[in-house]
Amino acid sequence: MNLFDILGPVMVGPSSSHTAGAARIGLMARTLLGEEPVEAAIHLHGSFAETGPGHGTDRALVGGILGMRPDDMRIPDAFQEAKKAGLTFTIGQLRLRDTHPNTAVVRLKSASGKKLGIQASSLGGGRIQVNKLDGIDVNFSGMFNTLVIRNKDESGVVAGVTNILSQLKLNVANMSVNRHKRGGDMLMVIEMDEHLKPSHVQFLSELPGIFSVAYYDKEEEDDGSGFDEGDL
Repeated sequence: MNLFDILGPVMVGPSSSHTAGAARIGLMARTLLGEEPVEAAIHLHGSFAETGPGHGTDRALVGGILGMRPDDMRIPDAFQEAKKAGLTFTIGQLRLRDTHPNTAVVRLKSASGKKLGIQASSLGGGRIQVNKLDGIDVNFSGMFNTLVIRNKDESGVVAGVTNILSQLKLNVANMSVNRHKRGGDMLMVIEMDEHLKPSHVQFLSELPGIFSVAYYDKEEEDDGSGFDEGDL
């Protein structure tokens, strides 16, 4: 257990699970979209739906989608900030089965038409868990530098990616491969100890069989907000 497990994250708002975690879910969605979002549809499940408005969960999610971290003093005014930024959003409720009570489903769209759907849960202490991306089951937390690669489900594509990471001397902490069906699209989620440079991300995106690459840089969260107390 580290210090932030005891004290909780540095944040704006009353609840590490309903506010800080919600902001991180929104920020994760924005990062994985890879472009400035102009439309957002947010649905809250369980405790998020029941007590979220009182804890600022709705504003924290919108703030995260706008790029705000949990300690951003603009979070209470996130709705107004969204209007300034040209982000239109809707907030509703839904019921999910066998899901953590603090769960949000966020669907984003950019000006270019790029879309992303994410389902994620807030586990407490500002920690989150991503459960689905575009309807595909995944399982990652943002506790590591994370590559999310959409690729063609064919022989050699996964090996090509891992070979490049090996050449770059990047240590893979966790890796999962998920797909809807054989021969369709596949999602690789690769969590790494080391930072990945933008040029490396670009190179991976140009490999045969790769449709898109999104990169969540944990180093950008090293702001004393609870992801890691180390010097990255």
